[in-house]
Parts: sequence; structure tokens; C-alpha cells
Amino acid sequence: MEDGWRDSAASWIACQGEAGDYGRRFVLDAPMLARVDLAPARLALDVGCGEGRFCRMLRARGIATIGIDPTEPLLEEARRRDPEGDYRAARAEALPLPDGACDLVVSYLSLIDIPDLPAAIAEMSRVLAPGGRLLIANLNPFFTAGLPDGWVRHGDAAHFAIDHYLEERAEWVGWRGIRIRNWHRPMSRYMALLLGQGLVLTHFDEPAPREGGDPHAAARYRRVPYFHIMEWRKPDLVSSAP
Repeated sequence: MEDGWRDSAASWIACQGEAGDYGRRFVLDAPMLARVDLAPARLALDVGCGEGRFCRMLRARGIATIGIDPTEPLLEEARRRDPEGDYRAARAEALPLPDGACDLVVSYLSLIDIPDLPAAIAEMSRVLAPGGRLLIANLNPFFTAGLPDGWVRHGDAAHFAIDHYLEERAEWVGWRGIRIRNWHRPMSRYMALLLGQGLVLTHFDEPAPREGGDPHAAARYRRVPYFHIMEWRKPDLVSSAP
């Protein structure tokens, strides 16, 4: 199914630059990296790595990292910026790694792009080693329930329109020359799938903007829960020996 990413790749690369857009740079990066830094990682997998920005941040911390993405123009840019990196064309629903290969799996704003979410979460759990962590940054379902309309003006006031929260659906969204398909799913859908894999929730946050950047953007991000961060751990193997 067409998702818009190939046609939007050039605009996406221009929008992200090297530092990332406002939400990544001033809301998500710091708390995501703080979770990464809590435990050493032997091998990390970035699912939906795009142009490779977060892979480069992980590699700068000395973590061996594999980035996978189905959009070849984004992978080409990732390889251009990081020639020594490991970037592979693949989909989240069929990860090209053996069972238990990674002790850190990252999904940084990629779950909303994946049509077959049950298969993707099962694959992320499969390639995660016992004791490993699945670190997720996602658009908050209260935000995606407002798409594609989002902010609606009523005279001098603006409100964020949320509707049909429990209805799982795909919506086309566009900004700055980018037009892609995002999925809205209620929080219960994500939680049921992750819990169904036997994963244990160890961290949840709805991060606020940090200091710096556009104060008008910060005000918007404080009014509406744009993002949440979750960390899930795969339980250690329990010996059945007497």
C-alpha cells in the first residue's frame, strides 16, 4: 500500500537537517538518550531509521547499530552521511535478524507508519535478547485522534480537535512538502500488543519541551500531548532445571 514516503523523502531530509525537527530536538532526543544511557547496549536496532539521524546518535555513544527502513532514498542519505554505518532495506514486519540478536531495539516515531502493527511488534520482540529493552517514542494517540484537522480556530481561539479516538484508521497528513500516511490507534491497542508479547513496561513519559527553540512551538507542545515514550523489557530466561 502506498504510504507517501518515497515521494516525500527529499522534503523529509530537508526538513530534518542534521539536528532534527523541533519535536525531536527539543522534546524527544534528551529523554530518549537518557534511557539509552541507563544500560550498556551491545547491539542496537533502529526500526524505521529514515535518514539515520538517531542511528548516528547511538553510534556516537559507541553502540553498534543497525538501521532498517523500507524507503531507499532515505537509506541512501543515511549511508551518505554515515558511510561506516549499517543501513538495510527491510520492513518492521519482517526484520532481517536472528532471534535475540539485539539488546536494544528502538522505534523512534515509526510505529505510526506501520500498517501491520501486530507483526511489527512481534518481530521487535523476537529479535530482542532476554533482558533487552524496546525503547519507543510515538505520537500520542490523543494527538493522532485529531488528525488530519488538528488545530481548529474558533474566532480568536484555537482548539485541537479530537474525535473517533477508539477507531483505528490511517490518515494522510502533510506539511513542508511532505505527504505521508500515519496510523491512529488507541493506546489500548499498543498496550495489548506489547503486553501480549510478554514484555514488561519499565518506563512511561509524556515529555515536555525543554528550554530553547521556538517559544511558540513550545507553547503548542505543552497544550497537546504530542508524544509519549515507553520502555519495555524482555524478561530474562528462567531455567527449568531443578
